[in-house]
Amino acid sequence: MFNNKNISFKQVGVTSQKTMKLLPASGRKATQKVVVGDQDGVITCFGIKKGEAVPVFKTLPGQKIARLELGGALNTPQEKIFVATGSEVRGFTKRGKQFLSFETNLTESIKAMHISGADLFLCASYIYNHYCDCKDQHYYLSGDKINDVLCLPVEKVNCITPVLACQDRVLRVLQGSDLLYEVEVSGPPTVLALNNGNGSDSGEEIVFGTSDGKVGLIQITGSNPVHKWEIGNEKKRGGILCIDSFDILGDGVKELLIGRDDGVLEVYNFESADDPVLRYDHALSESIASVQGGCVGKDGYDEILACTYSGWLTGLTTEPIHREGGSGEELKLSQEMQSKISSLRSELEHLQMKVLQEREKYQQSSQSSTAVSSVPAFSVNDKFTLNKDDASYSLILEVQTAIDNVLVQSDVPIDLLDVDKNSAVVSFSSCDSEPNSNFLLATYRCQANTTRLELKVRSIEGQYGTLQAYVTPRIQPKTCQVHQYQIKPLSLHQRTHSIDHDRPMNTLMLKGQFSFAEIHSWVVFCLPEVPEKTPAGESITFYFQNTFLGTQLESTYRKGEGFFKSDNISTISILKDVLSKEATKRKINLNISYDINEESVRYTLKLIHPKLEYQQLLAKKVHLIDALKELQVHEGNVDFLLPKYRSILEEADQLLEEYKKQPAHLERLYGMITDLFIDKFKFKGTNVKTKVPLLLEVLDGCDQDGLIAFFEAAA
Repeated sequence: MFNNKNISFKQVGVTSQKTMKLLPASGRKATQKVVVGDQDGVITCFGIKKGEAVPVFKTLPGQKIARLELGGALNTPQEKIFVATGSEVRGFTKRGKQFLSFETNLTESIKAMHISGADLFLCASYIYNHYCDCKDQHYYLSGDKINDVLCLPVEKVNCITPVLACQDRVLRVLQGSDLLYEVEVSGPPTVLALNNGNGSDSGEEIVFGTSDGKVGLIQITGSNPVHKWEIGNEKKRGGILCIDSFDILGDGVKELLIGRDDGVLEVYNFESADDPVLRYDHALSESIASVQGGCVGKDGYDEILACTYSGWLTGLTTEPIHREGGSGEELKLSQEMQSKISSLRSELEHLQMKVLQEREKYQQSSQSSTAVSSVPAFSVNDKFTLNKDDASYSLILEVQTAIDNVLVQSDVPIDLLDVDKNSAVVSFSSCDSEPNSNFLLATYRCQANTTRLELKVRSIEGQYGTLQAYVTPRIQPKTCQVHQYQIKPLSLHQRTHSIDHDRPMNTLMLKGQFSFAEIHSWVVFCLPEVPEKTPAGESITFYFQNTFLGTQLESTYRKGEGFFKSDNISTISILKDVLSKEATKRKINLNISYDINEESVRYTLKLIHPKLEYQQLLAKKVHLIDALKELQVHEGNVDFLLPKYRSILEEADQLLEEYKKQPAHLERLYGMITDLFIDKFKFKGTNVKTKVPLLLEVLDGCDQDGLIAFFEAAA
């Protein structure tokens, strides 16, 4: 399909998600023009001629471009260019002439945009607005942040049906200013696209991509959604940033093109006509902000064009490397290549001279008495998300230039986990936790040309504070940016659509003179994935699941009262302590009561025990590996060993790899069971800390019935 010919056409400024499009071709086999908007506010339009980027137009810098879409009258070529900058939408012709400057009534910057004929759909963080011919039509306030917006094709469904992709794992389908229905999806949706580019035959099919790397197809009917298929993320790849449909294989069926935030570009085709099959993938070094299929570089050869975070426009072409033909054509090709190499060399020499001159100029000006130091600005694209699969947080840092080093500092105990993709060299510094509140100081030194770094950390629930990353790029003069990430008291909890109401639950009840906004701010402080904006209405219910243990939490609150239910007493205990502290800070008296279900402790222990047993067995196997290897060397073979010991030797590499990836996993489980033991009796007013050594002895025995008996006998 592809010849692994990866062509970088051009670099613009740093780009946002969905800001690159291909203009429709003027002829049947003509090449298409590329239009891209960057965070410097510049729109660049260019074509490719003889492998070189030929400019069509370029606008002056301005506000950051958040989205770029193509539009035009329905059923005509979509060749008008629309960009969203701040709260304004601008329109340009394909020649670069501005014909529209529409200042919306939005108080926030536009985050997402969709255009269909005379209809304009805009979204800020929580607000959706629909305009027709620049006149306000409909408005909707979402319960959580809006990541993308789409409208089903009006010419097919005969009505305006907008769909919002919201952070709370929900697609909201609207009708006018009202919510028609909600569609629950498996992860926070980050991007929406019409299936086949037109919603398929019915016009009702949309493809969504999530921040945890899943892709799915849903049919949005007038009354209820129909889930068609979903692709999981077994390979643990990055989140989805962009989706397109294009027939790159030339078989008459459009393939699905997907760009991820770890730089992986994927092509799925529909061999069975039902579920998509991964046909091709290619790894770039940066996140892919936009992807399009079309004919760009050479007539008759389709390609996939990707735009990366730092603004590189890269094409994967179907053009063969070795062309058929005589020696004359080969000579011509080599002459073209030679002239291109020659022009690149002269351009490089010119740039090197310019850099030297500017550096000398800077040195001279910095030594003068009136010198003012200039700190170079650089952009950092960061993401801090909880992974459900291994209950860890991923911290992804992406810089527009090469990273020199990243210093990670935390004022709460956290574990740094191993990441396969990470080639940086990590070194730990000893830190004194008392005067400086430092529990972690680690430095990642990056290899040359590394622009993206991924770290993994695991926190301990109940211990909350701040994780800081000091990012230093390879630029002169040396400069650094600090990025902060909150580790919340219930940091391993993740939002979920529903919980099992049949489990034995403990209840915490709060009453007091607090407003709805105040108690909501406390919940935001305690738990991840809760929208900062106070929900509409008089009350709200959120459901959560603990990604490490599988326990659950239900929180319902309104003005003056809050109810929190969990099958884990430790979750209730953490909430009680933190909410009391937050209320005290604001001088609000709380009336706290609780209802403890003894059966919940037994239930939680049964949930934890299989994990405990597995980790204990893994630790024992790992500790036996060296001794077994010594026996193998000494005896020459392992035939005399029992089968269970032979299997440990055979699986030694996998066991060590798994153990290395999960440091302190067993200690964390011991800690959680110890906390559960202390918290159970804390609610009864009994201090059992002196019995903890006895509990640890029972844990080493790894007997579930014995453990439950110890919890019940300790009263």
